Amino acid sequence: MAATSRKRPIESDVAENSHKEQRCSNSFKIFNDPIHGHIEVDALSVKIIDTPQFQRLRFIKQLGGGYWVYPGACHNRFEHSLGVYFLAGCLVTKLQKDQPELGITEDDLLCVKIAGLCHDLGHGPFSHVFDQQFIPQAIDGCKWKHEQGSTDMLDYLIKENKIDLGQYSLTAEDLTFIKELINPPKALPSGDWQFKGRTQKKSFLYQIVSNEQNGMDVDKYDYFARDCHYTGLAKMFDHMQLIQHARVIKVDGKLQICYRKKDWPNVYNLFQTRAYLHRQAYQHRAKVAVEMMITDALLAADGQNNKKISGAITDMEAYTNLTDSVFQQILDDERLEKARDILQNLEKRMLYRCVYETHPKDWYLFKEDDPKNIAEQVAGYADKSLDINAEDIGINIVKVNYGKGEKNPIENVRFWKKDTPNEAEPLKRDELSQMLPSKFEDRFLRVYCKKQDKESPSIVKKCFETFLTKKRGETTPPKEEAQGSVEPPITRGRKLPLPET
Repeated sequence: MAATSRKRPIESDVAENSHKEQRCSNSFKIFNDPIHGHIEVDALSVKIIDTPQFQRLRFIKQLGGGYWVYPGACHNRFEHSLGVYFLAGCLVTKLQKDQPELGITEDDLLCVKIAGLCHDLGHGPFSHVFDQQFIPQAIDGCKWKHEQGSTDMLDYLIKENKIDLGQYSLTAEDLTFIKELINPPKALPSGDWQFKGRTQKKSFLYQIVSNEQNGMDVDKYDYFARDCHYTGLAKMFDHMQLIQHARVIKVDGKLQICYRKKDWPNVYNLFQTRAYLHRQAYQHRAKVAVEMMITDALLAADGQNNKKISGAITDMEAYTNLTDSVFQQILDDERLEKARDILQNLEKRMLYRCVYETHPKDWYLFKEDDPKNIAEQVAGYADKSLDINAEDIGINIVKVNYGKGEKNPIENVRFWKKDTPNEAEPLKRDELSQMLPSKFEDRFLRVYCKKQDKESPSIVKKCFETFLTKKRGETTPPKEEAQGSVEPPITRGRKLPLPET
């Protein structure tokens, strides 16, 4: 059902002027950011920032275990949130100025900026380690994600700090809009408009902070640029050029943010940067090992000493105090022997060892299996006298793509031409370049041995090779695989030398 028209209580001129003065007051702040330069933050956002619930983001690493691989990657969720706030404001202001017919209000602008500021409030210790690895294993069947935590924390932050949104002329409907921008509701089977914060006339505003349609949003603009800067990896796109050439155009009856046709290489480079960062940083072999160890330590500590780490996702008061500091808290607690041992090994750089990495062409062998099931099957090939079980084996499923799985992500982006700025169209592959890849995704497995003795890694490696050989014999490859593969078994996989400790 479409959202109802926005209704405000009748206010006197004095009250209206008071709201304007509040917004234009000198209670703003300026942050000097290494990525975007000086960022001016409005009065309401300053109030949000100056709370314990937002300040906790200073103590949550943006790249989780990436800091153990890239020593420059010491940046936190705090500065990323400021960056998304800034870019959200830049894009909305640009559309507001260039296309007044869109009817973008100052309330719209403020809401989108606050959504950018608060979109990561729900991240737990070591960012995605918490919601993507720890929580699913700690709470069986739990589908909780950090976006849900962000909206819960925003509600708690407003209540706990007695922030009156009405002083800034925002309503309950505006708060709903902000939370929908952070954690969009699922599409309705009927195809009806599922949002309540804004009507379908403002549908393009839902593509700014988190864009599920094509992945072009200011969240990615910031963290791609920021992660490249702090890891020292090359940034291959210009996000400000994308913002400068953005226009809202009706596509198939729906308003969509589109980009100038001549900028397609810049758009492509954005998606290419995503794949590059996943391969070089986000899914770096050592980073994965570090995050496996942190996850195992959290699981070992969960529920001990009457402290349920996983239970904090339903208690925002407890969640406010849950940051990367849990690492040191575990090390300092002698009662958490198993968890402490794991983190002490991490401090000594005694990481879980990656003993095998499969070839992307072998993905068809595993697409029906989950990591736990694979680990159990691999352990089944170990001699019982060797004391190797599924808990000693870590399976990492790696997906490196351009943002839309196996598809070319540019297929979901629409472009406009200088001569026809109100018409948008997709670009066909043959209009772009003959140099684009034929496939846009690699999937493969990494196998880790968690035991620290010298013999176990070799045993796990041999067990996986035996498992892989049997899998190949039992599984019919896709036609293209069967026709094109001339390599013998095992050598097609990447048999890794055992890393030094």
